[in-house]
Amino acid sequence: MKILKFILFIILILVIGISIYIAVQPNSFEVKRTRTIDAPAQVIFNNVIDFKNWEAWSSWVEKDPETVITLGEKTEGNGGSYSWVDSKGTGTMKTQNSDPPNSITQELQFGDFEPSQIQWTFEPTNDGKTVVTWKMNSDNVPFLFKASALISGGFDKMIGPDFERGLEKLEDIIIKSMMQYSVKVEGIAQHGGGYYIYNTTSCRMEDIKEKIGEMLPKVNEYALKNKISMAGSSFVNYHKWDEANNAVIFSCCIPTTTQVITTESDILTGQLNPFKAVKTTLQGDYDNLKEAWDETFKYIENYKLVASESGPMLEVYLTKPERTPNPADWITEIYIAIKE
Repeated sequence: MKILKFILFIILILVIGISIYIAVQPNSFEVKRTRTIDAPAQVIFNNVIDFKNWEAWSSWVEKDPETVITLGEKTEGNGGSYSWVDSKGTGTMKTQNSDPPNSITQELQFGDFEPSQIQWTFEPTNDGKTVVTWKMNSDNVPFLFKASALISGGFDKMIGPDFERGLEKLEDIIIKSMMQYSVKVEGIAQHGGGYYIYNTTSCRMEDIKEKIGEMLPKVNEYALKNKISMAGSSFVNYHKWDEANNAVIFSCCIPTTTQVITTESDILTGQLNPFKAVKTTLQGDYDNLKEAWDETFKYIENYKLVASESGPMLEVYLTKPERTPNPADWITEIYIAIKE
């Protein structure tokens, strides 16, 4: 009996000692992870700011698939929230503040414990990528959390790997969402024509995207500088497509409401007469334009139509990438003139 009492006494001493050791651990912690994602900051921000998207990239749900998530009445933006029940208990998350597309501040609470703060920052890089930082911190850590962290080797080792996995899954989802596209051949359509201003160049086929990126802004800048009223979306008119010699001639154009007399030698005025064409719509990145053109020509061949030798062949950009950051949302129309 004495031995048993002695053992219980020793155990009690150990429990008290461990409890004191846990209690004197720091009352604050900070854990953060950073990942560079090849996507615009706005696209990533749009995903993170809406809790409807979180389950898809949550590392905690991945580890505990039986987790039950309940979305709040509002899920997006300030005041958006969601809650969950998993094998470890309950929790809630609420967005307190956001500065699109730069940062998000949220409050995370487990059960009835004091809440922790969550901060997201989205920093664009010069090459079009975004440095995403996900941080969690608290200045009032409960005793049980201190104990869990001590067993796990510290808060960084306990939480950090989940942040890393979450950012990895978020990147995968973002990249896949940006790659989505569709090509739809609309069939025969009537193009209304109209006046436009333009500049023209020739280049190798692999340089088309770069050249358009140089030339179209110059036409747009000329129109804005001279207060020229635009009549629609900018477009490219392909005059010659010579695959054998790897050469293409095209014009970058902006439609105008009236005929414009230009004052610069490299900015000219043109007019499209109304014409019948096969129309195709691409929703998605410009990298898929070749498939859209191929499908259009295939439609012309299948329906035994004849493309007009003198054109026009237009590529009309209905969306502006600077206003629509996700390439999956870009809309481009193709018009290939056909003989009557």
